[in-house]
Parts: sequence; C-alpha cells; structure tokens
Amino acid sequence: MELKGKRVLVAGCGKSGIGAAQLLYEAGAQPVLFDENVKTDVAALREKTGLGEDLLVVLGEIPDALQTEIDLAVLSPGIPVDSPFVEKLRDAGISVWGEVELAWHYGQGRVLAITGTNGKTTTTTLLGEIMKAHQESVFVVGNIGTPYTQEALKMKEDSVTVAEISSFQLETAVSFHPHISAVLNITPDHLNRHHTMENYAATKQSITKNQTKEDFCVLNYQDARLRKFAKGCEAQVIWFSSGRRPERGYYLDGETICRDMGNGREALMNVNDMNLLGVHNYENVMAAIAMASADGVPMETILSVVKSFQAVEHRIEYVATKRGVVYYNDSKGTNPDAAIQAIRAMRWPTVLIGGGYDKGSAYDAWIEAFEGKVKLLVLIGQTRETIAACAKAHGLENIVLADSFTEAMELCVKNAQPGDAVLLSPACASWGMFENYEVRGRMFKEYVNQIKE
Repeated sequence: MELKGKRVLVAGCGKSGIGAAQLLYEAGAQPVLFDENVKTDVAALREKTGLGEDLLVVLGEIPDALQTEIDLAVLSPGIPVDSPFVEKLRDAGISVWGEVELAWHYGQGRVLAITGTNGKTTTTTLLGEIMKAHQESVFVVGNIGTPYTQEALKMKEDSVTVAEISSFQLETAVSFHPHISAVLNITPDHLNRHHTMENYAATKQSITKNQTKEDFCVLNYQDARLRKFAKGCEAQVIWFSSGRRPERGYYLDGETICRDMGNGREALMNVNDMNLLGVHNYENVMAAIAMASADGVPMETILSVVKSFQAVEHRIEYVATKRGVVYYNDSKGTNPDAAIQAIRAMRWPTVLIGGGYDKGSAYDAWIEAFEGKVKLLVLIGQTRETIAACAKAHGLENIVLADSFTEAMELCVKNAQPGDAVLLSPACASWGMFENYEVRGRMFKEYVNQIKE
C-alpha cells in the first residue's frame, strides 16, 4: 500500500503511537493521532512528536466526516482488535495495521523476531548484542522499549533488525515476514485479552505465517504445543531444549550447552561460564545462539558475547547484598510462569513479594514451585487475597498482606535474615499500583539501595 499523501489514523498516544505518527509524517503521509481520552494534553503531545501544528490530533470520538477521509488505521498494541472502536473502523472498510506492520512496510534488511510468553526481553537483548559484535547496522526494537516505527526509516538493505514481538503486536501483523523467528514458550497469559489458550497460542505462532522454506524458526522442544505446531511450520525448524535431546538443534547436557545439527554432538560451553541464573535463562541463551548461528554469525563471536552478558534490568536482576541478605529484582515476572522461573533460580531461603493487577491467571503452579523455599510471602495489589487463599490451600501459612509497596519492603527487611534472599517477582502485572513494571522494579531497587548496613 502506497501511503504517501494518504490520511492515516494512528490510534493511541503512547510510545508506539508517537513513533508511528512520526514515521508516517517523515514518509509523506498525513497522520491523524487519536485518543479516546478527552483530557489528553494536545500541546504536550505535539511537542513529544516534534511535529507541532502539522499534526492533527483528535480526542474522544472520530467525526464521521473525518472517518470517510481515512485510508488506513494503525493501532497501538494496547487496543484490543475485537473492541467496538476497531470493529467500527473495519465496518467502514478501513484497513487496520499495527505498528509492527507499519514499520515492516518501510524497514529494510533482515528481521530476526522473537516472541513467547517469557524470556523475550533477555533473548532479544542478548541476540542484539551478538549481532552488534558481528556487523555494523543493527537495530533492537519492539516490545523491548524502542518502537520499531522509530527506527524503520534508518534501516538499510544490509541492516539486521532484532525485534521483540508481543502477542498484542502479532494480532495486527499482516505481511510481517522475519527471516528468522523464535517462539520461546507458550504458557497462559493475557487470557483477559485473547480469551482462550487456543487463541493466544495461535497468535504467538502466527509470527511464522509469512515464512517460507528459505527461513528459519527456532522453537522450544520442551513445549508440547510447539512440537505439534512444528509439523506444519513452513520454515526450517531449529530446536532448543533444556531436557530431551532434539533431533536437530541445541540442548543442555548436564551443565553443558551442546548442539547437534545432524553431525553429532558438539559441546559449546558450560553454563557456569555465563552470568545468568536458572534453567529458563539457559533456554534463552540457546535460542539466541540458534538464531545468531542461523544468520551466519561465527560461533566464536556468539560465545564470547554470551559469556560476558549480564542479566537485563528487572529480570532476576541482582541489586545488592545488604546485612547479609541478597536482593533480586524480577519485576518483569508479570505472570505465574515467569515467576516460577525466578523462584527456581533462588539458591537461598526467600522472602517473596507477589501480587498486583489481575490478568485472570491461576496461581497454583507458582505456589507449588515454592517447594519450601519461600519463608515469607508478602502480597500486594488487587490479587493479594486471591493469591493468599491459593497459597493457604497449598499449605503455606506464612503470608502477610501489605497495603502499599513501601509497607511490603519494610516487612521484607524486617523478616529477612543473613543468608536469605528477598525477591520481587509478583506473578502479576503492575497496573493499578504502578505505571508499568519498570517503575515497580526501580522503586524496589531504590528502596534496597537506601538500606543502611
């Protein structure tokens, strides 16, 4: 679709919406930035975009006269595709894209795209560092924080884009075609948005829908759903596995990461030579190695980067040791499966902070994963009573409900003894108490760093 001179509605005024409006303007289209919130500060928004009075901003509702002039709508990821607003656009015959589709339309070069319920940010960040060590023009974009649209016009034919892609972004991808894709895992999450596990899984797996036999797809052999999906995947499948040895791919043999691409076992590295904790991180590393190797990066370069790589912020991130207690920030553990990985990585008796916004998750598997390691469960937010009831049903009695994050931190410091760990790994989203999980994690770190010895 040629968009030059066309009027394009951009719905949502967050990072992705601003990035989309800027891209469209620079590409010669006429963006219209829309938000249902009538209290949005239009002047501040125009200043953020840098487009000033050239940017048309519409709040509340879209006038019928304007709707007839719209050639395309670009949705921010937070807008559900089955919302009345989107249905109205489609009924009017307006094509609907997401920011990923828009960026793909303008970007050049190869795309290496990563999705999955957990591990996306660590894998994307690591893969980005590996690619930067191999070539000059590399962009790391997407759900990781830098909008894809913000970088698209800077890309060249020899560029590599490493993209973290969420299920929300995949819902509105049409022709998006990564050369190498990865689905790290699929466990229950965002069911309030996708409604069923089948819908959620299908959305994740759609990252491969435009791939061909010339492309590669990296999949988790431990995931039964992905093993079944692989049978119909058009791309060349490369496996990674923390358990059983796959027929073609990367796997964990004791403490050694190995690969077998049909030529027998090849030992690559010992997991103790890296700075990341936990089996889930070994899986993330194998996925990144598989993607980089498939794109032609020498193994020597890949392993050098892996060995020096540090954990990303908010994902089992070591903060400090205070009064003999180690503090870890896993604020990005926003669902039970992610939080399971964090508690399994702890090597100490643990005081755990959990709870937050209710996404409709079940907490039984998370509680079961405590396995006697959690000495005190401190709960906050909307889900605290639900989680407390679940924990008690599983025999955990040492639970306390906090009315604020500060109170939760005070309880942790008071109850943790030398040789213990304090872990923020909520198993819930941050909304309601915090703007996002980054704010929650940084507040945790600020509090920890102020603890006096």
